[in-house]
Amino acid sequence: MKTVNHWIGGKTVEGASGNWGPVTDPATGAVTTQVALASAEEVDAAVSAAKEAYATWGTSSLAQRTSILFRYRALLDAHRDDIAALITAEHGKVHSDALGEVARGLEIVELACGITTQLKGELSTQVSNRVDVSAIRQSLGVVAGITPFNFPAMVPMWMFPLAIACGNTFVLKPSEKDPSPANFLAELAAEAGLPDGVLNVVHGDKVAVDALLTHPDVAAVSFVGSTPIARYIHATASANGKRVQALGGAKNHMLVLPDADLDAAADAAVSAAYGSAGERCMAISAVVAISSIADELVDKIRERAEKIKIGPGNDPVSEMGPLITKAHRDKVATYVTGAAAQGADVVLDGTGYTVDGFEDGHWIGLSLLDKVSTDSDAYRDEIFGPVLCVLRAETYEEGLALINASPYGNGTAIFTRDGGAARRFQLEVEAGMVGVNVPIPVPVGYHSFGGWKDSLFGDHHIYGNDGVHFYTRGKVVTTRWPDPSEGHIGVDLGFPRNH
Repeated sequence: MKTVNHWIGGKTVEGASGNWGPVTDPATGAVTTQVALASAEEVDAAVSAAKEAYATWGTSSLAQRTSILFRYRALLDAHRDDIAALITAEHGKVHSDALGEVARGLEIVELACGITTQLKGELSTQVSNRVDVSAIRQSLGVVAGITPFNFPAMVPMWMFPLAIACGNTFVLKPSEKDPSPANFLAELAAEAGLPDGVLNVVHGDKVAVDALLTHPDVAAVSFVGSTPIARYIHATASANGKRVQALGGAKNHMLVLPDADLDAAADAAVSAAYGSAGERCMAISAVVAISSIADELVDKIRERAEKIKIGPGNDPVSEMGPLITKAHRDKVATYVTGAAAQGADVVLDGTGYTVDGFEDGHWIGLSLLDKVSTDSDAYRDEIFGPVLCVLRAETYEEGLALINASPYGNGTAIFTRDGGAARRFQLEVEAGMVGVNVPIPVPVGYHSFGGWKDSLFGDHHIYGNDGVHFYTRGKVVTTRWPDPSEGHIGVDLGFPRNH
């Protein structure tokens, strides 16, 4: 059986805690790998390696950092298929979806390659007599990232390339459910010339997480995951004096107005709700349809959903793969089997789906629930699976109020041909990312990603300008040099004279 160990100080380090976690192939249900689960002492070893590396990396030149990142980008590009294959093997998503994940991660590596312009300071000359003021940004030290199972390559690449480009060193704690991509990313970074200890990967469960959150040498923590854990990460790390960005869960809504192109809206709803088996925080899980077009829209969604091909991620004809674990699959199914009792019309029930020859895989089909109430479990909870809820509203105002009443505020979308309605929506909706006729408004790398309300804990979004600001801190320097022609000017106990 394959074993995944830690990557510390530029080399593989065997797990010493005696604790191991199983990694399954979601398509077969078979345990294929065991992953080391770190003790607090092993986490300390990773942090110590990062701290030692920071002594030189933190003062390295921007030219050195970016040259390594350019080589790293080239290696990642050359190994796209290899990274995607690891994602499919342990997460289960289809190969094309896994390739898309790698591509979105590469966007942030490319942003990090151009970090020189992001780190430029400011200078004001002659603010007073021969007094200049400059503002600079400096790295923090050792920073940590705790990442989820649903994007085992992309989300780590949302964090560590920017962090190390800014001069920090990094300790990554990826999900123990699909750990192999993280190790491969670290190995490629070493091949690109990244010095030992700048990027470390330590695997584990809550023991490892808590060790990072409380470690005195960790200056900042980035997290992506569910809202309850994001809230815990933020509270615990903040209480230990750390800077925190903790991205939580979501219940993303798509408002469809009567003038919308319903075929385009139906295509968007299917791709956004069921892509990656719904296991993404930017999935559209709730369509809010104006009542006059709701029946027609539901019919169009159903027609398209019934044609989606479900199968192993390494099968080229598969459009959707299995869920990550059997336990998660069973939990997702409960929202569908209990929906009718809570007032919903079950248009599609995917809970009995299986794949011939892969009967032990974590399979579930596409489910579509219509006329869902806002107090039902299927609406209130983040399901994180291929279940799409349709709610109905009589007017734009009613639909907007429904969306804004949600405790989540990650992403949202509106489908309409009316520019005035779209403009109102983007200003009035309470969410951090908005799509106009775009179902999954994940920003490009040079704009930041993040939500509002219970979808974000902390002040900074991830990557883009917010990412650079999170991984650096500002310093203002006021300088006065006497003119060479002046002699000693004596003591002046007054305020500086500005004129």
